Amino acid sequence: MVSDNIDIKYNDKVNKEKYMREALRLAKKAYKLGDVPIGCVIVYEGKIIGRGYNRRNADKNTLSHAELNAIKKASKVIGDWRLDDCEMYVTLEPCQMCAGAIVQSRIKKVYMGAMNPKAGCAGSILNLLQVEKFNHQVETEEGILEEQCSNLLKEFFKDLRNGVFKKE
Repeated sequence: MVSDNIDIKYNDKVNKEKYMREALRLAKKAYKLGDVPIGCVIVYEGKIIGRGYNRRNADKNTLSHAELNAIKKASKVIGDWRLDDCEMYVTLEPCQMCAGAIVQSRIKKVYMGAMNPKAGCAGSILNLLQVEKFNHQVETEEGILEEQCSNLLKEFFKDLRNGVFKKE
């Protein structure tokens, strides 16, 4: 019986890391575009149904955040704006706009790689995902592949300061 629990916990960790690795892969696409490398996947019944990465600069659109792009795709796949039984994996703690969209779309749980002490609204500055007066609260878990997520962001901002992404 005890070994079954260990296997479940191990498989749970392996799955969380698998989905976060996919979010990291997407974040690297944003990096190549000169956008802040944030990636996101939405999972329903063990299957990825929505993928997104930050495209704010590429699209010249404030709304082109990884989470919003993934929510749009997942909603299209499900055929509903309600993503009740879905989980989100995102490489960086969501901002206030994305946190609001996560609550509105009724996502069940958000797994975060790195926290965002300057703009995070899922626990760092505010926790908009768990406001009791809202009609929906979202479970959260942080620290999934935290080092890899954090290092990718550090590398990007170093390149940004060094002029790697200069506009021509």
